[in-house]
Amino acid sequence: MAYDRVVLKWDMDFKGELFSPTGTTKLGDHDEGLYPYHLFFGAIGSCFYSTFLSIALKMRLEFDAAKIEVSGSKNDPDSKIIEVVDMKMIIKNPSDQEKILKAAELGTKYCSIHELVARSAKVNLIVEFE
Repeated sequence: MAYDRVVLKWDMDFKGELFSPTGTTKLGDHDEGLYPYHLFFGAIGSCFYSTFLSIALKMRLEFDAAKIEVSGSKNDPDSKIIEVVDMKMIIKNPSDQEKILKAAELGTKYCSIHELVARSAKVNLIVEFE
């Protein structure tokens, strides 16, 4: 049985739409279209945050806001594979910085997309506080 499902519809000009059970977004060469690496970075960032947040709530941690920046790089420009993924999470006004760091560490361990990507790329997480 499928865990989840999306449908992607495309035309010959690399303009498409992604349809999910919860929403729709433009893909490719639309004015506001997302490209494959945008979706990839968004997937790992949002999966990590969802997992981190679940852990932080169980630990009764509080903070005002979080921002996650995700980027990737290749050591060889001709490579088709991203070798390093960098995630920077900025937490505003955390109740306990040390426990936030622990929740983030556990978030990387239990996020299924993070674990999948980590099999082929080095995934770095930096946590900063404001």
